Amino acid sequence: MYGVSTFCLHQESLISALDKISLISDYIEVMDEGLHFLESAEPLMSYTKKFSIHAPSRGTNISSLLEPIRKASVEVIAQCFRIAAEVNAGVVVHPGYFAWAEERKKAEQQLRVSLSDLSYLGQEYSVRYFIENMGNWDYFFLKTPDEISLIGDTPFALDVGHAHQNHCLREFLDVPAGHYHLHDNNSKEDSHLAIGEGTIDFIPVMKAVQKNRIIPVIEVATMEGVLKSMRSLTLLLS
Repeated sequence: MYGVSTFCLHQESLISALDKISLISDYIEVMDEGLHFLESAEPLMSYTKKFSIHAPSRGTNISSLLEPIRKASVEVIAQCFRIAAEVNAGVVVHPGYFAWAEERKKAEQQLRVSLSDLSYLGQEYSVRYFIENMGNWDYFFLKTPDEISLIGDTPFALDVGHAHQNHCLREFLDVPAGHYHLHDNNSKEDSHLAIGEGTIDFIPVMKAVQKNRIIPVIEVATMEGVLKSMRSLTLLLS
């Protein structure tokens, strides 16, 4: 089984996306942004599916040196945890960024404070969360495996496309992961192509997924791409 992110239908309402994805998968990851922003768990309650939630990342920064923004970002994710707890969903979180290279060390400390806050909240709501590696975007944390120590004991979510864009997928595949995002690209842009349309070798990727016994989430840009990715993965594993 493969999970499917609502990202492929982000231009449609959440209910429309859930209805369509429910026809092809029993595992749905909600991209908690834009038209799919969750104000409550109610839209998910009528579906007998496995859920995960990608916490809001636009406008949030858990590594911000501006303490009110850091705290507000944690509170946004806390609200996501509350919703996730109602549907027994895991939550994927971005590690944040720093605005100036000279601020990196202070931002690392802010990230550690936020992860401590989130770990406390995760225990309070009985929600497991994962920190995702980032694409080739200036000043974002966790773009390469040598930064994995920044998240300490927090479970890791491997975004395969982001790792490939940063030319370190092979190294990231050696890092134990509790969550996987699958999409393809040409190593230059974070294009979220269907699997097989870019230059990623998914044979070692799927070996790592199977080794960690994780159901991966297909996070491509279109529903057509999701269906193509499912066919490609099924053929690959056969």
